[in-house]
Amino acid sequence: MGQRKRTILRVDLTTRTVRSERVPERWLREYVGGKGLGARYLYEDVPAGADPLGPDNCLAFLLGPLSGHLPGETRYAAVTKSPLTGAFLDSYSGGSFPTRLAGSLGESLGLVVEGRASEPVVLVVDEGDARIEPASDVWGADTVETAERFPDAAVACIGPAGEARVGYATIASDGGEHHAGRGGAGAVMGSKRLKAVVARGDPPETPPNLARLREQDGAAFADGETGKWLTAGETLESVDFANEVGVLASEGWQHGQFDGADDIGVEAARDASVGRENPEGAVPGGFRVETDGDESVPRGAAPMTLGAGLGIDDFDVVAALGATCDRLGLDVISAGNAVAWAARADEDGRIDADVSFGDGDAACDLLARIARRDGSVADALADGVDAANDRFGGDYIPTVKSMAVPSYDPRGAVAMALAYATSDRGGCHRRARPVEREAFARDDWSTADRVRAVITAQNTRSVLWSLVADDFAGETLWDDFGREWLAASGHEYTRDELRDTGRRIWTLVRLFNVREGFTRADDELPTAFRRPLTGGPAAGRRIDAAGFERLLDAYYAARGWGDDGLPTPEVVERLGLADVVDADTPLSADPTTPPTASTTAHPETNDD
Repeated sequence: MGQRKRTILRVDLTTRTVRSERVPERWLREYVGGKGLGARYLYEDVPAGADPLGPDNCLAFLLGPLSGHLPGETRYAAVTKSPLTGAFLDSYSGGSFPTRLAGSLGESLGLVVEGRASEPVVLVVDEGDARIEPASDVWGADTVETAERFPDAAVACIGPAGEARVGYATIASDGGEHHAGRGGAGAVMGSKRLKAVVARGDPPETPPNLARLREQDGAAFADGETGKWLTAGETLESVDFANEVGVLASEGWQHGQFDGADDIGVEAARDASVGRENPEGAVPGGFRVETDGDESVPRGAAPMTLGAGLGIDDFDVVAALGATCDRLGLDVISAGNAVAWAARADEDGRIDADVSFGDGDAACDLLARIARRDGSVADALADGVDAANDRFGGDYIPTVKSMAVPSYDPRGAVAMALAYATSDRGGCHRRARPVEREAFARDDWSTADRVRAVITAQNTRSVLWSLVADDFAGETLWDDFGREWLAASGHEYTRDELRDTGRRIWTLVRLFNVREGFTRADDELPTAFRRPLTGGPAAGRRIDAAGFERLLDAYYAARGWGDDGLPTPEVVERLGLADVVDADTPLSADPTTPPTASTTAHPETNDD
């Protein structure tokens, strides 16, 4: 039985003070840790309408009650208000940093950083405490160089992109191998002049009862379908899968298949691999590819977005572009979409960027300029493709809530369109990924099937990301929401309580976004998805606007929200959020009409 961590370290960079603060018992019970606890602190601490890059925004580095013990990689959650979207942001990263952070924090679940330093600083965490130290000597260094300055510690840091407050700057750890990627948490660090968090503690020791569970669930995962898939090809097999079913967005979202997919997929990675690395306790896998003397770890997002998305079929070039993003501290998905936007805008004569599809050198040069906001085009793209649209015109890259959509094209799998539209942090495939099932079932899925798949994933992941479980090995916790693990560490929940925890967390995040001005209009899909897809087995498919509105109605009804997309007082009361909601957060007067037979067909697609 374990002792529950009950405190957080509150760091005020303005006053250069650190204090330990007790987490309310109810918060620990109802929000667990990670995403849930971060959402509760963000809603409590950040004023409505606060500038994400201002001192009133906070940035939390949070663990869960079982961090360092769960199967797979230990991860941490970075939680803040996104400078890219203006919405809630939770981003996750693994590797050695969260493992050593868990040992460094002692009885604390994490750090809540607020204010703004007057000069560049690093935050050093050890023995349950933290101290603020000057960092002018590392300001300007890339992520690899920054990590090398602290050889005796694990480091989470920003690169040039974070310092320049690029809207999709990452927080990089393990010398750029791992990233808290989407939404710009690195830009928030840069705005606070916080160059790095340095964890000096040793990893925590796992109690024998948890070690037995870890071995049991690790073995079950390795023998399962996802474990075997991960061992065989990491997430690189996503390229082959997406291309096969015709949902691989290529050359700036102009096509659904890429002729060079075989040259940047899993077989190409095997050919280029220089060995494998398996951290202690992690599942097998992890291609390592050497590029110009550096080792990079290309995952599915890089070949999809920097490869197919940019029309590049040379695996070495794709790996080098991924390594460039890693060192600069740029989110691969947003950065690849930014370059694709420039290529299409250049073709149309809207800008003169000297970048085109298939040109890896030009892409690399533009990435470097974006990271430093060098020139008007790069400066606009540093704020996201929507900002570039506003400045130069054009509508090339689909976004949801100003976040560029990943390379799974939802025109071939409509449930994925619903997942993108209702994602709490913007166009994201990690909240729910029904594309993997619907792409093969396609015409057999009803509206009810799609809604159920998306909501179940959103709620379940809200619990697992509050435990801060590994995205893949965490699947062993899916059926009971980690209840067995929590019980083994002395925290008793029923399965229904944990299911409600997922609903509560998802709804609280919705309330945060509503308070920031988000409405049903922000759950709409970009116009690009209303045009027919070209190429591949999904050719001709598009998202029918009226059908999608009915799908969204069904989603809101299933959640008990109003047809305006706002949670109702009844739902807020039922989930124990009535005393949380403040006067700045509007609620829906009436729930939406429950779905009828007309909404349970599948009118959401149009094959004409």
